[in-house]
Amino acid sequence: MTETSSFAVDPAAATEQARVLAQALPFLRRYAGATVVVKYGGHAMGEEHLAEQFGSDIALLKQVGINPVVVHGGGPQINAMLKRLAIQSTFVDGLRVTDAAMVEVVEMVLAGTVNKYVAGLITKAGALAVGICGKDGAMIRARKLTRTKVDPGSNIEKVLDLGFVGEPVGVDVRVIHALTGGGLVPVIAPVGVGADGQTYNINADTVAAAVAGALNATRLLMLTDVPGVLDKDKKLIEELSLTDVQARIDDGTITGGMIPKVENCVEAVRQGVKGAVILDGRVPHACLLELFTEAGPGTLIKR
Repeated sequence: MTETSSFAVDPAAATEQARVLAQALPFLRRYAGATVVVKYGGHAMGEEHLAEQFGSDIALLKQVGINPVVVHGGGPQINAMLKRLAIQSTFVDGLRVTDAAMVEVVEMVLAGTVNKYVAGLITKAGALAVGICGKDGAMIRARKLTRTKVDPGSNIEKVLDLGFVGEPVGVDVRVIHALTGGGLVPVIAPVGVGADGQTYNINADTVAAAVAGALNATRLLMLTDVPGVLDKDKKLIEELSLTDVQARIDDGTITGGMIPKVENCVEAVRQGVKGAVILDGRVPHACLLELFTEAGPGTLIKR
């Protein structure tokens, strides 16, 4: 019998708690000791109550024996700092053109303010989190990202100069393993380093996919501002194979900004991740719902 308390116990609430725990138990066993990479960003990061819930959820994953690794974005925070510094920002195909002055601001915001804020959310919730960036221990090795675009007038393909925007060419997981093995939660800012020591700004989705692949993660969770991948009737597609993804891109079901997200998920699965999920980070406890219930709220991409 449990110790008595001066507080009244609601039998119905206690029964519901027991039911939820019983339903979650098979999933807790399934993911025991597993590595789960979570890409965190969007409105879920900007709204305080959702941010606190996120920190609590990641802390809970660590406390029940899962190894969460968080990769975060920070576009709105970068925009706010650039505005304060009166630095103009331009985008090409959704990628921020990053010159020498801007890459310093990007590193300061991502690896500084945002990184420590996210780590603080998790630590406050009861799990020790450590904020790092891809430059630490040369963890994320990068090269300059090149993009080409066909001029509609001349039909000539031109190379676009995005400045210090990079793409991962390798992930050294030793730093991550050292942290997770020591009972810590790594929180990674998407800043990489080139062979010459140059700092590169990298898309957070791309970094999350590369990290998940290098860790051979059980799950990659991409938190977004939409429910997942939608069909042409705007209904959620619960599961896609790799060939399904390409077919949906070809027939125009998957368009716009969702294309690079699903392509990153596909790349992660090809590298060995057992499943990648695109889900709505604005849904309370989205990560827990995805991992510990039978029908997760997002779109699962797997082989």
